[in-house]
Amino acid sequence: MSGPSLTRGESARRRGPALDVAVVGGGMVGAAAALALARAGFATALLEARAPSPWSVQGEVDLRVVGLAPSSVALLDELDVWPSIRDARASPYAHMHVWDAATGAAIHFDAAAEGRDLLGYIVENSLVQWQLWQALEHAGVRRLCPAQVDRFDVLEDRVQLELGSGEALSARLLVAADGAGSPLRTLAGIETQGRDYAQRGVVAHVTTERAHEGTAWQRFLVTGPLALLPLADGRSSIVWSLPEAEAQRVMALDDQAFLDELGVASDFRLGRVMGSTPRAAFPLKLQLAKSYQAERFVLLGDAAHAVHPLAGQGVNLGLRDVAELRDTLLAARDDGRDFAASHVLRGYARRRCSADTLDALGFDALARIYSWQSPPLVAARGLGVRLLDRLSPIKRRLAEHAAGL
Repeated sequence: MSGPSLTRGESARRRGPALDVAVVGGGMVGAAAALALARAGFATALLEARAPSPWSVQGEVDLRVVGLAPSSVALLDELDVWPSIRDARASPYAHMHVWDAATGAAIHFDAAAEGRDLLGYIVENSLVQWQLWQALEHAGVRRLCPAQVDRFDVLEDRVQLELGSGEALSARLLVAADGAGSPLRTLAGIETQGRDYAQRGVVAHVTTERAHEGTAWQRFLVTGPLALLPLADGRSSIVWSLPEAEAQRVMALDDQAFLDELGVASDFRLGRVMGSTPRAAFPLKLQLAKSYQAERFVLLGDAAHAVHPLAGQGVNLGLRDVAELRDTLLAARDDGRDFAASHVLRGYARRRCSADTLDALGFDALARIYSWQSPPLVAARGLGVRLLDRLSPIKRRLAEHAAGL
């Protein structure tokens, strides 16, 4: 059998050591979930197929970076890992400037205008994951790596996991944080909905003629958005969303041709692009799980929602899932209830699914709006952006929402 079912007898007799929670997936969101739950007093195990490579300040900056919103920084601070991340190699930014290539209309966000010091930090994925991974050991999390879940059975009071190694493990709750292609989501019979953008995000770190000014820059082109994110070493990390064929063409360019085209695409906002690391590309899609929970089972992070990177909110949504799940389980346990009961998990699923779906569809709407090419629609878009930039209360609400405040 390859999916969950209610079984007793032999499966019940083969239970492994009992845990409160088993988290599958040791990326940023899964590791944060395991650490948060362990710190909250839940007996927790983390199962991961491949241990992260040790992070070193002498190493090259990871091509995969994330813009951490204040809500994410607050959670990582609660977990006692933020100071080590911040002091290692994190780039604060206090401004965000977004402009439309077709109309020149722009909107500018300034942390000081919102009464804050910063809008967020640009940090390497591998740095965050490594610091979380190190902290798991001190928090008493049982780390099983390499580990793969071949199947799981839902029993009356727990979930029984069978691993590829032949080992059995049981927990009162199974948390799937195993990515957008989540095998556990498939085993649980949870379907997804969404659309393929038929685009790829081309990423690299670039050196520019002018400093990035502690600003996240984003230009919307007909082909898709181009983001230049400030790195701690003075370079900028680019995420250039392009149609499949165009992405393949850009990936095949020689270095100088790539630098020249990137300079034009960025409107030379930071001057000429002087140098670049090797490039990589990843497919873009919108994917939302139709449910975030099943019996003694929940989804977190990309396993629940994959969104367009134009707003840089993917990991922030996942870390908000983590905080919501921890708080939900804690409240149930403190009330003397079964924290993995269906009605408890439905509360978590309802709140996070609603918030994540609203955000994901908002990002999708932005992508559609900026793909308009009809002159009247383009003109209306430009007018709308200019008006929004002048409406301080609405702009402030948008900034607060992005910050998770």
